[in-house]
Order: sequence, then structure tokens, then C-alpha cells
Amino acid sequence: MDKVRFRFGYPEKIGGWSKYSSTAFLGTCRALHPWSALDGTSFIGVGTHLKYYILEGTQYYDITPLRLTTSAGDATFATGADTLNGAIDATAESIVIDSATGFPASGRIQIGSEEITYASISSVTLLGCARGQNGTTAASHADGAAVGCCTITVTENEHGALADDFVTFTDAATLGGVITAAVLNQEYQITSIVSANAYQIEARTVSTIPSITTTDGLNPTFVFANTSDSGSGGSSTVAAYQINTGLDTTIVGNGWNAGTWGRGTWNSSTDTSASGQMLRIWSHDNFGEDLLLNDRDGNIYYWDKTNGTGVRAVALSTLSGANSSPIKAKIVLVSDNDRHVIVFGTNAENSTDQDPLLIRFGSQASLTGWAAAATNTAGDLRIGSGSQIVAAIETKQQIIVFTDVSLHAMQFLGPPFTFGINMVSDNVTIMGPLAAINVEDNVFWMGQEEFYTYSGAVQRIPCTVRDYVFSDFNFFQKEKVTASSNTAFGEIWWFYPSAGSSENDRYVVFNYQQNLWYYGTMDRTVWLDRGINADPIAAAPDHYLYNHEVGFDDGSTDPATAISARIESSQIDMGDGDHFLFMSKMIPDLTFRDSTATLPSATMTLQARNYPGGLYLQTQAKAVTRTATVPLEQWTNQVNLRLRGRAFSLKLESTDTGVGWRLGTPRVDIRPDGRR
Repeated sequence: MDKVRFRFGYPEKIGGWSKYSSTAFLGTCRALHPWSALDGTSFIGVGTHLKYYILEGTQYYDITPLRLTTSAGDATFATGADTLNGAIDATAESIVIDSATGFPASGRIQIGSEEITYASISSVTLLGCARGQNGTTAASHADGAAVGCCTITVTENEHGALADDFVTFTDAATLGGVITAAVLNQEYQITSIVSANAYQIEARTVSTIPSITTTDGLNPTFVFANTSDSGSGGSSTVAAYQINTGLDTTIVGNGWNAGTWGRGTWNSSTDTSASGQMLRIWSHDNFGEDLLLNDRDGNIYYWDKTNGTGVRAVALSTLSGANSSPIKAKIVLVSDNDRHVIVFGTNAENSTDQDPLLIRFGSQASLTGWAAAATNTAGDLRIGSGSQIVAAIETKQQIIVFTDVSLHAMQFLGPPFTFGINMVSDNVTIMGPLAAINVEDNVFWMGQEEFYTYSGAVQRIPCTVRDYVFSDFNFFQKEKVTASSNTAFGEIWWFYPSAGSSENDRYVVFNYQQNLWYYGTMDRTVWLDRGINADPIAAAPDHYLYNHEVGFDDGSTDPATAISARIESSQIDMGDGDHFLFMSKMIPDLTFRDSTATLPSATMTLQARNYPGGLYLQTQAKAVTRTATVPLEQWTNQVNLRLRGRAFSLKLESTDTGVGWRLGTPRVDIRPDGRR
């Protein structure tokens, strides 16, 4: 099956989807959190591996925290411009210029209207040139033609940045030519790291990051230096660095081939414990109308709604009156019943070292009171089993805490202990931080080749499609598994990466009301059930959010395209399968209610074969169409056919726009037809 669910015991096509906003965001989204402010304004927190946004209406506002703002004059700029030393044709991969002074070690240049990237410099020769970049055309160029570079080397001691990080410059002066102060004084994404004291950006026309964000990332109009751009940007430049970006893929091990290209300097290993080197997963929760957020194994941040969407989140430890606030954590949440801010896998009160099994909670209803005292309810707990806390899920009475090998229940006790925790089960597994969901006070999660539920005791959920799911699964990217609910249909969805994919491209669904399983293909990185929003919302790898259960079509394209939905039965035979069957008639039982197509139709196919595992030797496909809707819906009432075989199966599929259907109980006229 694919794109089909069971409802009241009968299969039907799932609902379609449409774009929540026509604006794309930067990065892969793996975290969504909805809440409403006191004035009724609705927000959605959107966490990607590059940014953290607040979505208000259909507009994204970047509130990514800053990690460093440098002193005036610490950052300087350098770029290059010169002329060709000898003519080149359209295929030249080495370009000789008169002088390479100021040119970065690698970068992007322009000759005439052609853009070219180069990989290295040897003396005055640009090597590894890729011609006709950014939609331009490779061409021949005459001796003496102007060569301008848009790549700028920024020198700043101990900048701490990673490739793909974002930095905003202010108070920089012109370089003397077309690289003006206005060009420099804006937000840039770092293209590569040269050393601990230098990195590269690419100059662009004056534009905001949101205005040049596309589904492929940033799409700037580059500004290429001329020979007058020989300055350094003056002595007043201030650089504000956003927190290090994370990865959109899980890395395995250290050294060569670990992480993404250009994450560190040449020949360096990948530190799997370093901030910015892990799959970026955000946790977030609202504290009243404000927001708390945490990038896994990073700091805890606070966004004050009163300041508006134009102000970035700040570290919790920088708030006025902050006392021993945690500075590293894996998860943050706010306990609904007692209003304690709780962080998991954090540093101890008098230490900056992260303890992956330590739980800390601040004083009740406080953001700043973290030092435990007899006069407050702040404190900590430490889990004694496992190596790290993986996930934490809040239910009505408990917070369920997962380690890599055990499950624990954390409960509010009140003074003097505040919270207590006890082990519920050991020898259980969970795929990743996003693989569990709470529905109707039951916790469901995907483990290592098992599915579990907890409602006071841990139970394995018998899964009829378990082999299908886990025999084609990319376990290297298991942290990307995301659990979600679709309570309107009584469903728990898990999106996961198949063996041939590095991103979520499939789903498996447990219908807890009917105790049924079904599966299909869909690329979604996180899903948010209806609640504050009327429909479920999901994020896709194409950098858009989508409203789901809307119509029956794929709204990722304009105009919307058809969703191909299908379901096929198992083999049906007579007796022990030692008789041939002859099929002469089929009566479909199908409704097209809610379809928007003028003449909705679906194709029903009967397939017959003689041996288990053999090819289908005979097939007959017939279209079932709606013929009338008034006074009652009518469709094809019977289909005449001629098929013979030991076993047969029934397949139903639709590939047209605006078509929704539900299958009832189709009937086939069958009679024995001898043994051979």
C-alpha cells in the first residue's frame, strides 16, 4: 500500500497537503512547537539545523541566539581584483592573472559576465577552475580582461565559527571600490573556514537573508571587487556571530569522511562531542507566553514575547538575577502541573562539565533560580543506568525519561524533595530523541526493531509490518526518526529513512483505535498534530511547512499534482490452492465522496497466477467511475471479466487530481475450474 489508511476497518486514500506559507526557511526543520500568547497571537517555533524561527501568521522571524559579539576593529576584510595575463578559451581550468595579491586561497571570480570558481592558487595561477557557474556561460576572454573576486577573507582571531555559520557586520567602512560599507554591513553566511583566525564570505548586493532564501538555500546577487577595493574595512567593524550551526545528518566516528565537507580545516578530525558537529535537534517549550529553547548539547535560551519577533533569544544564564543557570543540556521542558523548568543531560550546579545523565530543575515558576536552597524548590536528580538521556516526554502525571538502555518515570512530589524518579523498565531501546510521542496519556515509541507503549507498564506492540520496516532501514540515520500523532484518525505516525536514503522518506502508522498497521512513502522531517492549528502541520526536506489532511492532492507543486494512492490484497485462493479458479464478474464497492474532480475514477485490477511467488499471468484492469451524485452517489455497478488461475489478488489505485475514495467490500464471482 501507499498513501492509504484504514478507517472503521475499511481502506481509504489519505488526505492531501498544501503549503502553510509560500516562504521557505533555511535548513532542515526537525522541531515544531505551537503556543498562544496572552493577547491571542498564535506562534509556532521552527527549529532547523541552521536557524531558529518564530512563525507568526505566514512570516518567519529569525530569533537565532548570538554566541559572540566582538570588539570594534577586531575583524578586517581582504579581497582581490586584477587582470588576465594571457587570453583564455571557454575550457581553460587554469587562469593566470597579473597579480594574486588579496585573492583568497579559493573563491569565486567574474570575468566579463562569466562567473568562475577556483579551488586553489599557485603563485599567480588560479587552479581547479569551474567555468560558467551560477547560470552564466563559459566564454573566451582576452588578455588584460578584468578579473574581480566576490570572495572576502575575514580575519578575526579565535572567531570560533564553523562553515555555514551566520555573522552580521556593523560599522565597517568601504574597501574603496564597489565593496561599499552597505555591502559589508549585513548578515552573511560563512562559506568556508580558512583557520582559527580567518574565514570566507561572498559579497552580495544589499539584501536581507529572508529576501534571498530559496528552497536551495541562499540565492544572492554577488558583488565582484574592482582594483579599487584594496582596503580592510576600517577600524570600527563589529561582528556578531550567531550560535554555531548544526548538521542535518548524523555523523559516525571521527576523522576523514565524518561530518560534512568543509566543517573543519584540512586533515582535522571531527570531534563528535563538539557543539555544531552533531545532528541539530531542538527542544522547546513555552513558559507562559514566552519561549524556552535548547539546541541539543548546547545552551538554554529564552525568548521574551514582550520584546517582539525582531529581538533574538538570549542565553538563560544572562537574564537579570540568574543564579547557577545551566549552560549545557540535551532537552528542556516546562512541567505543566507545577511550572518548573527542567533540563536533562546538563551540567551540575557548580560545574561547567555536561553530565549526560543529570536532571536539574529550577525553583518553581522561576527562570533564574537554579541554585538549590532551603528556601526554594530547585534541585537535581541523576539517573543511574545508561550512558545518556535520549528523550523526555511529559504525560498528565509523569515525565517519562528515556536513556539509551532504560525507561524512568519522574514525578512531582512537592517540598522538600520536589521531584522523584524511579526506573520503570530496563533493556528497552529508543531510536532517537524524536521517536516517542504522548497520546491520550499513553507514550508510544519506536525502538531498535521494536515498537513500544507505556501506560503504567512497558509493553511491546505487536507489529504486522515490522519486517517490512526494519529490513529496509538506514540505522546510521536513526536519530532522524520522528514520532507524531494524527488524533483525528487515531493514528501514530513514524517517519524514518529507508536503507537507500539519508533522510526520512517513509512512514509507518499504528492505528491505536483499530489496532492496525499501515505504511507508505512520504518525505517529512517533523509533524505537528492539530490543536492550536486546525490541521496537522509537517515540515519537508524542501524547506516548506505543509498543512495536511487538506483535499486529496500534493500541494508542493503549483498547480497541485495528483497523489498516487494504491492498496493491493494478499493472495486469495480456494481450499488449499490445488484448484484453479475462474472469475467472470466483479462488483466494486467504492465511494468517491468529498472528491473535487468532476468525474472521479479509480482503477481496480484483478491479477491471477498459478504458483506462489510466480508471475501474474493474467490481469484485467477496469476503471471505476462515478456516474451520478444526485440523489445518491452512483458508480460502476459491475465489471465483466475472464480470468483463470490458482490464486488472485485485488489492487485499487488512483492517479488523478481531486480524487478521494473509500473501499467497501468488493465481490468477485468465482467458481472452481478444475485442477489444471
